[in-house]
Amino acid sequence: MRILGIDPGLALVGYGVIERQGHRLIPVRYGCLRTDAQHSDGARLRHIYEATAALLADVRPDVVALEKLFWGRNVTTALSVGQARGVILLAVEQAGLPVYEYTPMQVKQAVVGYGKAVKGQVQEMVRVLLGLREVPKPDDAADALGVAIAHAHAESWARRVGRAER
Repeated sequence: MRILGIDPGLALVGYGVIERQGHRLIPVRYGCLRTDAQHSDGARLRHIYEATAALLADVRPDVVALEKLFWGRNVTTALSVGQARGVILLAVEQAGLPVYEYTPMQVKQAVVGYGKAVKGQVQEMVRVLLGLREVPKPDDAADALGVAIAHAHAESWARRVGRAER
């Protein structure tokens, strides 16, 4: 199963593609889609939409795992992240792919085993779980890989529970 994890944002959209082969998680590709702060929000959102659609066509995931919006103190940031999520969801829907959403706490729980882990702990466990030499950079890419790992664990758990119920 090929999973595309996405960490949405208006300036940077982190992405990470992993494949689950049996019990192994294999990193395929990761990085960031960047927008130019000098452009209008509309132009930036169009770029995110088009770049996401191109990424989906290029990496051909089976599913997309998206970080859920976290409502912090900065409402302006939350609104811009929500707008970016909207165009990402549109691109995923148009590609006909299933999308699963995970909160930051769910990602931390899945990757580290502790829902209140700090960013550095999550990034180090992403490195370890994927057998990488270094922590993925930028942080948004590491976060996106964490979202993909969270889905891999959730999907694996759901399959095991489903088998047990039969």
